[in-house]
Amino acid sequence: MRIRLDIAYDGTQFRGWARQPGLRSVQGTLEDAIARVLGGEPRLVVAGRTDAGVHASGQVAHLDLDEAQLARLTARPARGDAASASPPTPAERLAPRLRGVLGAYSDVTVQRTAIAPDGFDARFSAVWRRYEYRIADRIAGYDPLERLRTTSVRADLDVEAMDAAARSLTGLHDFAAYCKPREEATTIRTLLEFDWRRAVADGVLMANVKADAFCHSMVRALVGACVAVGEGRLDIEDVASIRDGLERVPEVKVLAARGLTLTAVGYPEDALLAARADQTRARRDRE
Repeated sequence: MRIRLDIAYDGTQFRGWARQPGLRSVQGTLEDAIARVLGGEPRLVVAGRTDAGVHASGQVAHLDLDEAQLARLTARPARGDAASASPPTPAERLAPRLRGVLGAYSDVTVQRTAIAPDGFDARFSAVWRRYEYRIADRIAGYDPLERLRTTSVRADLDVEAMDAAARSLTGLHDFAAYCKPREEATTIRTLLEFDWRRAVADGVLMANVKADAFCHSMVRALVGACVAVGEGRLDIEDVASIRDGLERVPEVKVLAARGLTLTAVGYPEDALLAARADQTRARRDRE
């Protein structure tokens, strides 16, 4: 049985998603909790491996259960479930059991669990990922209650110029100038949406960034380029010229992880999940 997990976390105290010996990670924390509930050596496959300090409100992962784990999952209903008009399935009951192990005020939670549709792969079936980046400039001011998910910039940022620069970057391109290079990894991506606005409530600048996939540090570098435009250090047309130059430049800073949140992962309709996963795997093999 394959289980889909919908996950949220505050990345402040994690060294990223991926399990690392001796370091606290989101994957390691969740897999340890799953092992306490179901036993065995669970291994999660995730839609997007976030870096240290990056948050998530819409992360997705999947988990394959062996026979022993499946037996523990279906062993008995939780108290009160049997009397419910529409009792949750064993797969749905996994989420509250994991939340109980993680604790009432944990910095990571499993929002929902369910049996995954046929062909579902949290990583390879995904067709897009969406991130949000929050910046408090001098116009918005500093809010200590939001400090763990907002980057502060000591300038009056021109949000209209930043928005124009962001929109000029969309489409299928090689984003090598906005990525940290990894050996034999492609930097060609389709940037589907990139725009900026000020939140009405508090004036915080909000970036919406959506792509088929992202290379390492890509979102934070794109945001850094737009901040340079907002400060007047770069012109709007410079950000596309830098992209097309295919080389990183000192004018573009990679902004702090604290402002970045993975908010959603998109999948095709169920009938297309397997085909999408096969297509993505084939493309990665060619790369």
